[in-house]
Amino acid sequence: MGERKREDVTMTSSTQKPEEVRSKRRKELEADDTEGLQLSSTDTADPVLSDGLQSLYKPESLEQLLNEMNKEIKSLLAKYAHILSERAAMDASYVHELDGILKEARTLENHLKQKKESLKQRFAMIANTLQS
Repeated sequence: MGERKREDVTMTSSTQKPEEVRSKRRKELEADDTEGLQLSSTDTADPVLSDGLQSLYKPESLEQLLNEMNKEIKSLLAKYAHILSERAAMDASYVHELDGILKEARTLENHLKQKKESLKQRFAMIANTLQS
């Protein structure tokens, strides 16, 4: 019988807990919403921040900013063009070097072919001399 009372107590407490949790959660959400509203109102009320934003939208400062950015972009493009031209020159030198290597390889190949033919002729002469 004591066990049955414990079961009833746990059943009633477990049915009450989700409702309590829901109400607590609602209160937390409401508190978060009011904090969010307070933060957004203090953000716009900050005079330093609004002055900074307004100074960005002045035509003179915007023009100056665009000119500075334009100079920086031109500088970066000039550096990039310089790097590309250096790489192109390096690639050209590699092509020239490879052409020299291929020319030398062809010369060696022709020389070896001539040596091979020369040796064939000498072996043929030696074979003919031995057969006679």
